[in-house]
Amino acid sequence: IASGVTEAEVISLSLPFGKVTNILMLEAKSQAFLEMASEEAAVTMVNCYTPATPHLVNQPVYIQYSYHRELQTDNLPDQARAQAALQAVNVMQSGYPAVTSAFAAQGGLLPGQGSVLRIIVENTIYPVTLEVLYQIFSKCGSVLKIVTFTRNNQFQALLQYADPMNAYYAKTTLDGRSIYTACCILHIDFSRLTSLTVKYNNDRSRDFTRLDLPSGDGHMLETHRAAGFATQNFIFPSYAGAAGFAPPIGFAQCVGVPGPAVPGAHGSLAGTIPAAPGQIAHPYVPGVPRNSVLLVSNLNPEAITPHGLFILFGVYGNVHRVKIMFKKKDNALVQMADATQAQLAISHLNGQRIYGRVLRATLSKHQVVKLPHKGQLDQDLTKDYSNSPLHRFKKPGSRNLQNIFPPSSTLHLSNIPPSVTVDDLKKLFASTGSTVKAVKLFQKCSRMAFIKLGSVEDAVHALIELHDHDLGDNHHLRVSFSK
Repeated sequence: IASGVTEAEVISLSLPFGKVTNILMLEAKSQAFLEMASEEAAVTMVNCYTPATPHLVNQPVYIQYSYHRELQTDNLPDQARAQAALQAVNVMQSGYPAVTSAFAAQGGLLPGQGSVLRIIVENTIYPVTLEVLYQIFSKCGSVLKIVTFTRNNQFQALLQYADPMNAYYAKTTLDGRSIYTACCILHIDFSRLTSLTVKYNNDRSRDFTRLDLPSGDGHMLETHRAAGFATQNFIFPSYAGAAGFAPPIGFAQCVGVPGPAVPGAHGSLAGTIPAAPGQIAHPYVPGVPRNSVLLVSNLNPEAITPHGLFILFGVYGNVHRVKIMFKKKDNALVQMADATQAQLAISHLNGQRIYGRVLRATLSKHQVVKLPHKGQLDQDLTKDYSNSPLHRFKKPGSRNLQNIFPPSSTLHLSNIPPSVTVDDLKKLFASTGSTVKAVKLFQKCSRMAFIKLGSVEDAVHALIELHDHDLGDNHHLRVSFSK
């Protein structure tokens, strides 16, 4: 940390991720400790800043986990200033709940802010496509839907995130930046629309949560407007102690910290994109990474297995291969059947808690998961599921495509034999350590049922352990997340 950086500036780095409960500055060592209110907040912060180093006073700041579980600062000198900075930030966060992910998760939003952004691209010397927008904006969170159109001779788009915090962070990070050097400048506002319903998946509109949409010949869009929303041009008050902006170093990966765009400081987002296969390397060859391999990190190595990842990610596509890293077993590679299924898995599973940890899923730099040679030490950590009979989407146009939902505490069960009772299902799911709250058999079809568990995490664990469970009478249980 640069000399002269204040506690408020250090704390500002954490604003998009959650509440800070304590801070310790070590000026002589140019270091600081930040204690977050939750482990999830700390994980999210480290995962975001590791590939994209933030800057304070034009100097890079490196963020990593501490060995300390908590900070004891009560008897240390100079803590009055630190506590004053914490109190000021807490007051600001209480007044503006959109900057706290915890509050946003409970539905607390400022008027004019939601998950949908309106994007206008100015000075479009080079063409801007839906794929280009996806590649840029997905760096700040899970993008669910995009619709592009031209209005008043300007290229525009509506883009919906999975979480309002993602939208807030993208606006404060990308507004005023240029996609290519000195051109294709982004102007971003919050839309008054609460959600987008896309009818077609094509080059002008895309719903990344739906694999079954037709390509169509245009984009039909249903919009849902919030009557109480304020003007689209609502601007968040700036934080007086905000940190310095990262210099214009190229492709945005949620770099820097939130704050209003600096007039005239249009950093290029694509000028220095690494020329990895499938990524934008030059403005004349735009495109989204068509990679189907996911990097899954922050796993619990004591509990996770290749089969567990196969079952979980198989809810959102056909998993071909899984590899748990031999030297870093909290990381894995998951190869899906295609890039669309990979994006679908990211949108639903990134940030999901599993076996006590918050799972992180992003696109990998690898294009394929290589199988090990016979006799290699990691042979049991890599599995090929290319021809597995458990693939849910083997048939084109399968009805399963219409029943893809995010993880929830209520599971849908099918293929239940007549001999299995409600009590049998309760005992079976309780055996996984889950709290069973309710079971309801379908009236018209006793082969199906709903089961509500104590938490989403319980449901994830139960799905992994019990999907394809043998119930007898040649019936294997089918488990999926319910709407």
